[in-house]
Amino acid sequence: MTGFLEERVPDAQRGQRLDLTLAQLFPDFSRTRLKAWIEAGHVLVDGAVPRPRDVVRGGEVVRITPRTEPVVPVAPESIALDVVYADAAILVIAKPPGLVVHPGAGNPRSTLQNALLGLDETLAQLPRAGIVHRLDKDTSGLLVVARTPAAHLKLTRALAGHEVEREYEAVAQGVMTAGGTVEAPIDRHPTNRLRMAVRQTGREAVTHYRVVERFRAQTHIRVHLETGRTHQIRVHMTHIGYPLVGDPLYGRRPQLPRAATAELVETMTAFRRQALHARRLTFKHPVTGKKVTFEAPLPPDFVQLLEALRADVKAAGPADPRLR
Repeated sequence: MTGFLEERVPDAQRGQRLDLTLAQLFPDFSRTRLKAWIEAGHVLVDGAVPRPRDVVRGGEVVRITPRTEPVVPVAPESIALDVVYADAAILVIAKPPGLVVHPGAGNPRSTLQNALLGLDETLAQLPRAGIVHRLDKDTSGLLVVARTPAAHLKLTRALAGHEVEREYEAVAQGVMTAGGTVEAPIDRHPTNRLRMAVRQTGREAVTHYRVVERFRAQTHIRVHLETGRTHQIRVHMTHIGYPLVGDPLYGRRPQLPRAATAELVETMTAFRRQALHARRLTFKHPVTGKKVTFEAPLPPDFVQLLEALRADVKAAGPADPRLR
């Protein structure tokens, strides 16, 4: 790769770390790669060599001289996809649980990116086959994919500007009395690099949630994201004491009510992923500018979990009037 890339830091990003800011300004490159380029002196801020942890004030001119690095090609694969919507500019995909979004360590093949290249070979011309945001492997639901460079640019900017509305369904451990908002910064866990954590050094993260249905020891909630941090819902719900059912990274052993039905015990024990589904996605279409909304029904395992929880309440006869 030759030449350089140049952008001016928006005033709205004042106070952020430089490496985080660059990840938003140059979404085609990972934060890890950008940090390495900063440390290697391939990034200049107003003509000076910065450090990754430097804080931006807004208005600086950032110049990056990208360095060519070996790239492992992503092969197209014939993998069935649930295409909710398609036109010349975008695809909207309903991702099933268990499907990894991008190839990586431990998952070199059979990812959503491989499947997209198998569906449309022209997506190879776009970063990550047009994928502009991600879901965790075991989270199901909606993703938007750009099919042209112009659409990719507009969608990545809309995401960075918090202009994409994302609504999720989840089942949390514990009985909530009401909905609320969690405002707590998120950063990488200090010792476990697989986890994220609420830390004052982290990036702003805001999660709104409301109660849909209460059970004897769980709560079905609907969650709306203002920001899109890694593992945000999972981290925030754990932070306030309501980890998601089945979460292998942030959760705990199944929390069963007294005298739980055999069906509930079996269902909860077998539910080995976070009970989280990206239900609704709303954004401005990158070509027409009109706001569009897409919805994806709950996957079968999530439906089965809710049915078992409802059957348990019915069998027990709720003593708590909140469950009626």
